[in-house]
Amino acid sequence: MKTDTKNQSSEQVSGGADTFKWVMVFTLLIAAIIGNHLFSAGGQDLLASMMPAPEVAEGSAAPSYVVPVVFRVLGVIVLAGLAALVAATTTKGKAAVAFGRESRMEMRKVVWPTRQETMQTTLIVLAVTLLMALILWGIDGIMVRLVALATGV
Repeated sequence: MKTDTKNQSSEQVSGGADTFKWVMVFTLLIAAIIGNHLFSAGGQDLLASMMPAPEVAEGSAAPSYVVPVVFRVLGVIVLAGLAALVAATTTKGKAAVAFGRESRMEMRKVVWPTRQETMQTTLIVLAVTLLMALILWGIDGIMVRLVALATGV
């Protein structure tokens, strides 16, 4: 009975930690999306409305907060990678990583067809598809004529 209480206690602690980690994952992903939008040309109006207007000397242009696409994409990739790393430390994340490893091991066991077998199978599929298309085309033509004959059109 004591071990059952211990398991429940560790599951609750793990559940609380997992919940915090999932909140972090979603926070990182939302930060990537919002940051990408704010630092694009379309997000400048929103960014300008959120920040006080800087003092600009006469004759100089107002500062622009537009970040080049390459850097924005890099930022999104980094934040998504961090989110994936955090997610991989959760219980479900560990199970997903284990599943991926097992899948890779199973893929190594697969006996893949040779090039010749692949070509033969592909040609058979194409031939059967063409044959069925011709048969259905013929049946359709016959049915159109029968309906035309029956309706007098």
